[in-house]
Amino acid sequence: MAIPKITSAELKVCVHLAGQFPPAHLPEVAFLGRSNVGKSSLINTLLARKRLVRTSSRPGCTRALNFFLINDKWYFVDLPGYGYAQVSRETQARWGDLILDYLEKRATLKALVFLQDPRRTPGPEELFLWEKLRLWHRPVIPVLTKADKIKKAERPRRLRDITEVLEPFQVAAEDFLWFSAANREGRDKLWQRLLEHLG
Repeated sequence: MAIPKITSAELKVCVHLAGQFPPAHLPEVAFLGRSNVGKSSLINTLLARKRLVRTSSRPGCTRALNFFLINDKWYFVDLPGYGYAQVSRETQARWGDLILDYLEKRATLKALVFLQDPRRTPGPEELFLWEKLRLWHRPVIPVLTKADKIKKAERPRRLRDITEVLEPFQVAAEDFLWFSAANREGRDKLWQRLLEHLG
C-alpha cells in the first residue's frame, strides 16, 4: 500500500470526560506509551507536521485523549502518557479509568501503537496494559522509539531483553518496529502497518 499524502490534520477534540468523545463513525488508531517515550514526535513525524502535536521534555504534558482528524477519514488518538510523576494520584486514577474505558469499549478503535523506549525493559505498567489489550483482543503494533540513540550492534540484545519480558503476551521480536523521529527511520513501515488496520 502506498503511504498516504497527508492533506489535512487537525486537533478536533480533547477528551477529559467520558461524555466528550466524538461520534464513533471513523476508524481510529491510538498511540500509547510511557511519558517522554517520544509519542508526540512520532505522530508529528508520521503526519509530516512539525508542531501539530505538542512535544515537551516535561513528562505528563498530555492530560487528555486528543483526537486528531487526518484527511477527514481517520482519527489518530494521542493518549496521556503513564508513569508521570508531577500529577496527583487522584488525577492519575481518573485519567487511567478514562483510558481503560476507551481502550476496552471504543467500537471504532482499530489498533494500538504501543511505544516502548528500547533503553528500558517493560515494567509493571506496561505488563498491566499488555494483559488488558490481549484480554480485549485489541490489535497492537509495538514500536521501539528513539532508535537513533541505540547502536545497531546493541539492537538485537535490547530487543531480546524486551521480548523475553513480553513472552507471556505472545509478542515476538519480529512484531516490533524501530522508529526514530530524528531521522524518520521506520516511518514508512509503521504507515504500512497502520493501513492494514485503517483500510
